[in-house]
Amino acid sequence: MQIRVLFFGILKDLAGKPSDSLSLPESATLGDVLSHYEQVIPRLKDTGSSLAMSVNQEYAGPSTKLRPGDEVALLPPVSGGTADGAGKTGKRSEHAAIVRETIETASTLQGMKRPEDGAAAVFEGIVRNHTRGRRTLYLEYEAYEEMALKQMEELAGRALAEFKIRDVTIIHRLGRLEIGETSVLIVVSSPHRAAAFDACRWLIDTLKRTVPIWKKEYFEDGAVWANGEPFPGEIPSAQGTHSGGLASK
Repeated sequence: MQIRVLFFGILKDLAGKPSDSLSLPESATLGDVLSHYEQVIPRLKDTGSSLAMSVNQEYAGPSTKLRPGDEVALLPPVSGGTADGAGKTGKRSEHAAIVRETIETASTLQGMKRPEDGAAAVFEGIVRNHTRGRRTLYLEYEAYEEMALKQMEELAGRALAEFKIRDVTIIHRLGRLEIGETSVLIVVSSPHRAAAFDACRWLIDTLKRTVPIWKKEYFEDGAVWANGEPFPGEIPSAQGTHSGGLASK
């Protein structure tokens, strides 16, 4: 059978391409895909416990059986963040958007407010001018867009169910971002401030660990993919556990 394999972040650099077509026997699993690429991408052998994998835009473990035409993605630890305010282009769902132009915080917030709201919490992830003592020139964000949008919408749904809030909007920008520009915006509206603060904090912290978005940092002396946080335990890893990370070189 034939499947499509996608690479993101530093894995795309290691593979030398964003995608591949792979022929496998009918009984193949996701673990067989990983074994194949560990042979053709030597550095992948040292990263199994820090990688996640997906099948058709859903996180999956190595024992998952594959079917002809499946879309498989190898996912390094993520590093994201990272309505009218979401711009005119990009992918959207009810509460989330992925865009490539400037995020308009003020208009997004204004569009969210309702008379019954007593609070609105706003979080903006902003591109800073340094990382670990190195001067940052600009950042580039990329994503597994369809899966990222689905994950963002699921986070919004969980926040609405678990916190006493009325509404939420999550917007993430992709492409090149200059110093001072907003990479991710989260707005939460609610009757009371405590719930808005709690939901906003939970959303950005969870987004940065689970949504398949990666950033590449450009410095005066080179560029590297940012090391992401380990995937949380509920997401199966390539080898069933989580430890360490895939370092850029």
